[in-house]
Amino acid sequence: MATLYTQQSKNVSKTWLLMSLFLVIIVGIGYLFSQYYGNPNILYFFIIFSVVMNVVSFWYSDKIALSMNHAQEIKKENAPELWNIVENLSITAGLPMPKVYIIQDPAPNAFATGRNKEHAVVAVTTGLLGILNKNELEGVIAHELSHIGNRDILLSTVVVVLVGFISIAADMFMRSMLFGGGRDRDSENGGGILMIVGVLLSILSPIFATLIQLAISRKREFLADASGALLTRYPEGLASALQKISQYSKPMKYANTATAHMFISNPFSTKKVVALFATHPPVEARIKALLGK
Repeated sequence: MATLYTQQSKNVSKTWLLMSLFLVIIVGIGYLFSQYYGNPNILYFFIIFSVVMNVVSFWYSDKIALSMNHAQEIKKENAPELWNIVENLSITAGLPMPKVYIIQDPAPNAFATGRNKEHAVVAVTTGLLGILNKNELEGVIAHELSHIGNRDILLSTVVVVLVGFISIAADMFMRSMLFGGGRDRDSENGGGILMIVGVLLSILSPIFATLIQLAISRKREFLADASGALLTRYPEGLASALQKISQYSKPMKYANTATAHMFISNPFSTKKVVALFATHPPVEARIKALLGK
């Protein structure tokens, strides 16, 4: 019989599989560039540049995310109940106390960020604090702390960087194909095929990369739900919180596509969004998994 533990193991395995696909796409685009221009060093540049981008995002991702969402750091006296919940659950989870931020926004939502558990942040909106009771708020905070404990906060940043890099690289190749610059391969075997493959890869790679990003986000949400329920020992609290959050249909004031996947619920209105392109799994599926129905 499936349990929260087996769900965690399954989601971790699928997530690493998706991350491996990311690396394949990067190497594929780099190889295509190197073949088109006749320069093998281009492939090495792609790999090195992606690593450099990941290192930069490792150090500054939390500050960027907080600034984009207009989050403000608070102390215990500003929101004592929220602070105590974060502190108590951090102790239970064996995590250092993260910094606590509040976003002035009526839309109920929350996210966690930071490069590791020692430099983590939990941010919630004023709308979330206004509609949830203590048990529900504990469920949401436990969910976010699980993202920290599972190292999702770093993973999500790496995924964003890789998606951006793949999209930029594909666009560069398309422009080079249109305006020339590659070596003449008309006289070589397979030259025409290489060009066709290049065009297809340039068109499809950003789409595939985005789909993989969304899939990783959805898998991680299921895992954080499961871990959060184990932390509080009360999955009904998070399930009830998700139900309340889903009933609010208006988007956040400062919603941004770059950080949408970090929130516990999609910060945009998702009524007209195709499920395949949604950053989060359906609320009904998450509640069903939590309650074991």
